[in-house]
Amino acid sequence: MARLSQLLVSRDRRYFDLFEEAGGNIVRAADLLDQLLRSFPDRREELTRDILICEQEGDRITHDIIRRLNETFVTPIDREDIYALASALDDIVDYTEEAADYLGLYKIEAPMEQAQRLAHVLLQASRSIAEAMPRLRSFEDISHYTVEINRLENDGDRITREAMASLFDNGIDPMVVIRWKDIYERLENAIDATEHVANILEGIVIKNS
Repeated sequence: MARLSQLLVSRDRRYFDLFEEAGGNIVRAADLLDQLLRSFPDRREELTRDILICEQEGDRITHDIIRRLNETFVTPIDREDIYALASALDDIVDYTEEAADYLGLYKIEAPMEQAQRLAHVLLQASRSIAEAMPRLRSFEDISHYTVEINRLENDGDRITREAMASLFDNGIDPMVVIRWKDIYERLENAIDATEHVANILEGIVIKNS
């Protein structure tokens, strides 16, 4: 006899379509931020605008998921897990957009090397999320991806600590310190959010396998 969870999955696959769509959107936003910091200030306005479009697309996907939750009685996975995953995925793009926006608001002239490294860590973690997402449909093992995301989050923490220390060690103008501290925090929050998504995904798979 098929497990109840497997029977329910077949009833409404649109949630999984939306989660995979969100995964692709996260990768696009992270890739644009990576490009922005590597080519800064060239194409700053264009890339910042495209990241904002990704943020708006993330909001649209999250809204679609929540609306579907409100209209659907039977869901393929627990309702609270769907809501938690949708919110966590949206957080990644929100923090990514904030980091890009701050570069313009603070009139940054050139990126710090650690910011470029953090953006690349975020891109790698986002790709792992997008690659893991299709496995959610059949609750396949995703430990390969979650372990990698956890490793990347640890790398992000280490780079952020180095970045913060360098701000205070090099006699930089206090206003510059404040601005970069804000940017580093947004980048770190985005990377932390990828680990939160990985933990939610892992919990869903364990619960339903």
